[in-house]
Amino acid sequence: MKDRALIVSASMGAGHDAVAAELARRLTVAGVRAETVDVLALLPLRLGALLRWWYRVVMLRAPWLYALVYRVFFVSRRAPSTSPLTVVAAAGLARVVRRVRPSLVVPVFHVAAQAAGHLRARGRLAAPSVVVLTDFAVHRLWLHPGNDRYLCPDAATALAVTAALGRPAFRCAPIVRPGFAASRDHAGTADVRARLGLRDGGPIVLVCAGSWGVGRVAETAGILARSGRYAPVVLCGRNERLRRRLGRLLGRAGAGAALGWRDDLAGLLASAYALVDNAGGLTCREAFAAGVPVVTYRPIAGHGGDGVRAMARAGVSVHVRRRRDLLRALDRLQPGLPGRAALTARAAALFTASPAESLLLPGLAAASRACEPAS
Repeated sequence: MKDRALIVSASMGAGHDAVAAELARRLTVAGVRAETVDVLALLPLRLGALLRWWYRVVMLRAPWLYALVYRVFFVSRRAPSTSPLTVVAAAGLARVVRRVRPSLVVPVFHVAAQAAGHLRARGRLAAPSVVVLTDFAVHRLWLHPGNDRYLCPDAATALAVTAALGRPAFRCAPIVRPGFAASRDHAGTADVRARLGLRDGGPIVLVCAGSWGVGRVAETAGILARSGRYAPVVLCGRNERLRRRLGRLLGRAGAGAALGWRDDLAGLLASAYALVDNAGGLTCREAFAAGVPVVTYRPIAGHGGDGVRAMARAGVSVHVRRRRDLLRALDRLQPGLPGRAALTARAAALFTASPAESLLLPGLAAASRACEPAS
């Protein structure tokens, strides 16, 4: 029977689902039948939709509340070892496992990792569970001793996972679509500027607000636009209110642009001088692949702050804490300066690790052998 991989994602923003989709594509190319399920859809009584709505509203309007929840339930040493959602999510996942009968389960979200580990520890999941960590900063809810192994963004994270769980953890190359690895498109920069209505001036700096358009990106865009040295292009995701507001502020003098959801991010990155990010998510990995230096500023509450600090410790990004240092950090990334070359080289080195599919396929083979009858 053909190997089957069940990838368990979550529709919290767009990053986890994008990782799941690319991973499914790669496994399919390798001859594995891959199916993806949203762990939020497995929760009863539309609880998943309620959680997604709550998280989005809180991040947009009361980020301090999420910061409190994160500290109490995600990283505190006094918090319970599992999420209250674990048992409920595990019951839904068990139903999908009975239907799909996978050779391997791959959680790419923390609730999914908890659910798979819970089933595995109790003998209700025969297939191995290999967790793909999508964050540099790993909080407690990613970790469950029932999971067989973890694929991590860097060596420090892998060591931390093994120390916490005693389970094997491996460094894994970032899972991004192949289009981001294209060479820098200097010739296309003028076309991008013309399409976005940018006046002649400083180089393009992308400002990322995630798929929900959260964080203090208006402050970031204002600093860049007022400097006259850089042209901020804000990626507002699906937050139309933010896009309209920033569009009015930046578009009057052609000092910058505010964009909604884009499917051409690879092209935008190819023409960008740098990326200013506030969460340490998938867009940062895509910038790493494109050879674009990443500066982080004003991180979003909770995991965002821990994530950008962890990336800076890994040496793949520059974390700026004060507004007066943002322009200085960007100035140090001029082409030809050693700071830019060193930063992009360390980011590129992340991709020298084994790709996820090569680390997952041995797990599929082991599961297949375990199901073979004894000779």
